[in-house]
Amino acid sequence: MNPTIQDVAKAAKVSIATVSRVLNNQPGFSEKTKARVLQAIEDLGYQPNAVARGLVNRNTGTIGVLFPSVSGLLSAEILFGIEARAHEEGYSVIVCNTAANPEKTLRYIQVLSEKRVDGLIFVSEEVTEDYYKAFERMGVPVVLILTQSYKYPLPYVKVDDAHAAYTATRHLIECGHEKVGMLSGNPEELLAGVGRIEGFKRALLEAGLSYSDSYVETSTSFTFEDGLANFPKLMNRHPDITAIFAASDEIAVGAVSAAYKLGISIPNDVSIIGYDNLKLAETSVPPLTTISQPFQRMGDKATEMVLEMKKIMM
Repeated sequence: MNPTIQDVAKAAKVSIATVSRVLNNQPGFSEKTKARVLQAIEDLGYQPNAVARGLVNRNTGTIGVLFPSVSGLLSAEILFGIEARAHEEGYSVIVCNTAANPEKTLRYIQVLSEKRVDGLIFVSEEVTEDYYKAFERMGVPVVLILTQSYKYPLPYVKVDDAHAAYTATRHLIECGHEKVGMLSGNPEELLAGVGRIEGFKRALLEAGLSYSDSYVETSTSFTFEDGLANFPKLMNRHPDITAIFAASDEIAVGAVSAAYKLGISIPNDVSIIGYDNLKLAETSVPPLTTISQPFQRMGDKATEMVLEMKKIMM
């Protein structure tokens, strides 16, 4: 049976309140008493409950992270950055996979609230009114990654998708390509769909090239399977395309695989540039040119912001 705070108090011959003050660095005891309590804790192997201590010092040493999916390389990179900074600062991380399901997301927010996490990092989903109200009820710092909200005053860490897509497309144009297509995600998706299409379109028009929606093949997500399925559709519709901007590295690698099956040489027949700079880009054959998103740095920065905001609130 695990020792309790009562066991520590009995062994140290002090009150439970004194043990609590020692654990939470509060005044009201001598150095001799502190040494006796700490020795009793060591002898008994007592480990104070983080949540119980958090009721006193308002700090449980935990940060909650909400992902719409934890299976992708993107999530792994972000989580690496979050966990590394959290560990450096003496914090633990609780990860929740919401599957982009509103009911599941709200349930996880409630769970994290009950666990009294010190802050929350919300990744790659639109902030709805229900989510924001739940954040307000928690009363802890919330930082967004790969998303932002124009309606609600929440700090965020993300790149400018439109500018990044513009840069990728501009690179293809500067390489001499005049017939450029795009393999996109969901065109109605505000977080990553709309901006990347807008950047692609702007680069073409500024270069004096024609733009048509038919040169953009859209899908519901940003996966390898999307690239595999949609590359043939785009090439069948516009066989004169010599370069493609893919809205994610996974889409790009799927397109490379589809091209191989069709006997199309990459990059000799069609050049492809991706978006994200995941490890996947390095392992692609041929290696994938891509626009980098610093996911680990994003995770690190978001964690730093949460902890700084927590200090201000204490």
